[in-house]
Amino acid sequence: MTRFHSFVFAFAFALLALGATAHSDESGLPAGSVQLSPCVPGMGEHWANPDDMPFGPIYGVKDGRLVFVEVMISQEDFNSGKSWTDVLHPAQDYAIDHLDIEFGSQGHEGYEIPHYDLHAYFVSHETHTAFCPPS
Repeated sequence: MTRFHSFVFAFAFALLALGATAHSDESGLPAGSVQLSPCVPGMGEHWANPDDMPFGPIYGVKDGRLVFVEVMISQEDFNSGKSWTDVLHPAQDYAIDHLDIEFGSQGHEGYEIPHYDLHAYFVSHETHTAFCPPS
């Protein structure tokens, strides 16, 4: 996962430096979202509002449809007992199928501290793991 997140954040910062445009359509993404990555194997495209980074929310999209929402929680905040409420919101008519929680002990580019990635998927695990297979 570390290589993936390095790519996501490097790509995001490059887009922001180039003046990436905000996204606004029927996919359920909030206003101000910009694409952070092209389709990532097993996940889909990543989108977010740059003002919300690094915590998120970050949104996954495949074929124009929202497939997950993600937040990244630092290990320090988690260990100190910090609480978060009302943060992982699906768009209207979406329901959470499952939650994947992954720990990055070294962090990654753009968020170089140990942290947890929480992905709330709106599609089955079998469905999203088939997204964008490596060529």
